[in-house]
Amino acid sequence: MTIRHYAQKIDNALALKGVPHKRVQVSPMLPRPEVSQELGINYRRIPLLSIGNDVYCDTGLIALALERRFPTSQGYTSLLPPNKNGRTDTGLIKAFLKFYEGAGLFNAAVPLLPWEKLPAPFLKDRGDLMGAPSINAKGIVASRAGALSQLSSHLALLEEQLSDGREWLLDTAQPGLPDISVHFILAWAKGFESAKSLWDEKRFPHVLAWLKRTSTLIAEKKKQQGPPPKISGAEAGKFIASSDYESYSVVGFDTEEAQRLRLQLGDTVRIAPTDTGKNHPTTGKLVALNLEEVVLEIQGKNGVLRCHFPRLGYSIGPVKKDAKL
Repeated sequence: MTIRHYAQKIDNALALKGVPHKRVQVSPMLPRPEVSQELGINYRRIPLLSIGNDVYCDTGLIALALERRFPTSQGYTSLLPPNKNGRTDTGLIKAFLKFYEGAGLFNAAVPLLPWEKLPAPFLKDRGDLMGAPSINAKGIVASRAGALSQLSSHLALLEEQLSDGREWLLDTAQPGLPDISVHFILAWAKGFESAKSLWDEKRFPHVLAWLKRTSTLIAEKKKQQGPPPKISGAEAGKFIASSDYESYSVVGFDTEEAQRLRLQLGDTVRIAPTDTGKNHPTTGKLVALNLEEVVLEIQGKNGVLRCHFPRLGYSIGPVKKDAKL
């Protein structure tokens, strides 16, 4: 069994785009000193992606950052290819990533994990992620039949989308972010014993063909690229601290939004997800803010870095001067 689900999504995105990279292997459970100590980032979800001194959190933002910073004009493959009518529905895709991939499809697959066989430390860690003392494994197992039914309904939607014979979900010439975002969840869930009854070729022939097609293409891309070199968290921390960062003007500073949030440029702020991991906020100096992204300066072990978070699904607020950071 693997729990590298969201990390797998970014692995696949890097492979499809053809971006060379290095990897730091971290624990699937806290503590992760490579993140909290080396980088000074308290955010507890993984993966994170560094491009120079800029560190991106949340896989939706990571994928969009890869697309922007490694463009087709420099020879990289696009994760947002146009459909066969020449349109790229970027707004719809961003909403899809935030509100369907995680809150819909992924959450439906989570109960299929063999919770009853997982060790107590893992259950406690995932309880912390959910803001609870531990995970109620028996309760999740009891809900599994309902989860299978929900996931079957998701497969029916995907089957309908693919039923006209298109190769990829949005009828593009090559797979894009929606394909990657659905694929990693279904490929993960397909490995669970409890999910075996779902994969019915008579009910979902187009979905299963698409899943196989996507898996094959990703495997081919990874074979061409080769395995990424592994480095330590200490090496990564030093590299990030000594690297250049992207100009704050790229994100900019939206004063109207800042006023709504009762924030000012340069404030010390705290940011956290609004769903899971919200009891692990990250604190830093506010240096950029727009409707989609927020950037904080954070003091890492080896120097200052710039940490990027999405706006949607995250809460941000000022740190009171007398509060303990």
